[in-house]
Amino acid sequence: MPPARASGQTKQSSKQRQRAATSRKVVVPVSSRSQPVTNSPPVSRSPLLLAFSAGLCWVGALLLLFLVDLRAEPDPLAPQRLLFYVLVMTAGLLTFVPLEQRMGLSGITLQGVGGTALLLYILAFVPPPSQWLLSLPDLPVYGLIIVALFWSTSAIVLPFIYAASQQLFQQRARRLDLRRARRQAHEAGLLLACIAVLAGLGVFHWISLLLVVLIIFIAELLFLSRVKAEGTERS
Repeated sequence: MPPARASGQTKQSSKQRQRAATSRKVVVPVSSRSQPVTNSPPVSRSPLLLAFSAGLCWVGALLLLFLVDLRAEPDPLAPQRLLFYVLVMTAGLLTFVPLEQRMGLSGITLQGVGGTALLLYILAFVPPPSQWLLSLPDLPVYGLIIVALFWSTSAIVLPFIYAASQQLFQQRARRLDLRRARRQAHEAGLLLACIAVLAGLGVFHWISLLLVVLIIFIAELLFLSRVKAEGTERS
């Protein structure tokens, strides 16, 4: 075969291979390359609106409690009293219902709304006790105050303890242990209730307070050492 003819066939075969390689290339549409892929979800403003509305209701209720003499109006259906009722109930619902739905804290709405409403109602309309705890005329008032402090404190502290547990604990069973978070929240409520009992008995001082804190702390250490977290191995 002549050299000129062989070089021509070599050039032709190389051109055919280039065409075949070009035809096998995948063409990416320009529209898909020009649009960036984002996985960030849209920011919802409803939690901010709920928090702002709840804050306004709490501020309004506290202003009525401290700046207006609600006890001077004997009619339970007076406009000032009705406004106070509505503000307290609305503030409690706007605060605890979203927490129960978002964090899965079942029962916190009933406990939080009931405890805060009872506590604010006692502060607004019930005359303060004038004698010690075991005095029969003032004993029911002390009992209501103790129950209201226990309920409201436990409900307020529970979301913070549960959120802090998810940051502090590495083990998933400990992080999601709702039973432990409820127990610790009830211990915080019990501490406030014990302070009210000590004040009602007239024996509230730093030594008695330290003893109560020490007893609750030791009891929690015993619970942590003996009680297994929810979600651990089950027989």
